Amino acid sequence: MSTIDLETARRVAKLARIRVPEDHLPQLAGELTHILNFMEQLNEVDVEGVEPMTSVTPMRLKRRQDGVTDGGIQDRVLANAPDAREGFFAVPKVVE
Repeated sequence: MSTIDLETARRVAKLARIRVPEDHLPQLAGELTHILNFMEQLNEVDVEGVEPMTSVTPMRLKRRQDGVTDGGIQDRVLANAPDAREGFFAVPKVVE
């Protein structure tokens, strides 16, 4: 069983850029210890021969033909633009 000391909890909080008051470090260390212990339990499970899955129910993703198109809606897309010229979005110049 792994245990996280206060210095490690302080370092983890710093690396995660989380401000943790000194009086909350023991609680954080305890929670991190519980997480590590749970991960060790998961590592003990035999998963040999178990197929990976994306969902608990068997499903197949909808498929569509993979074809290149221009979309055919250029005028509708450019209607949303604050400034469109010659079939393109016009943007302010950013490099002088």
